[in-house]
Amino acid sequence: MKRNIYLYLFIFSALIALYLAVSGNNFQKNSQAKLVGLESRIDKIQDTLQEVRLNNLDMQYFSLENNDDALAYYDHLDLSDPSRYISDKLLETNEKKGDNPLVPYEGMENYFKINKIKLLNHRWLIADFSDGKFWGELLIRYELKDDLAVDFTLMDHLLYTRSN
Repeated sequence: MKRNIYLYLFIFSALIALYLAVSGNNFQKNSQAKLVGLESRIDKIQDTLQEVRLNNLDMQYFSLENNDDALAYYDHLDLSDPSRYISDKLLETNEKKGDNPLVPYEGMENYFKINKIKLLNHRWLIADFSDGKFWGELLIRYELKDDLAVDFTLMDHLLYTRSN
């Protein structure tokens, strides 16, 4: 009787050990597969991030902030951020009653005002304007003078037509 109890106890222990070994092996295989999947996801994310960085560099190519030669024109002025200063001066033209004087169109729904500005270099900028429904773009030549006055000259303009 005592011998049978030890035999049953040994068989039961062996079955538990076999179960633990098989389930541990399956768990390890599943964990390894998940790890490989995560590593491939990380590689894809890193590739996408690299593409975004390259696209960002391409987008910044025509930008006053990244053009040291153009920024050198403003070294003699006491301006910490020439781009911000020029953009603010252009946005001040929106404060006049009615349409912005640099926009050569009359607003149809409201007054045309300048919304977004991109300084290309020390002489040119592109601006977006809208009246809330209609929109367009302006190519503007500007000159920042020694007395910090800014002269804006409209070079070209474009009004998008709605196609329904």
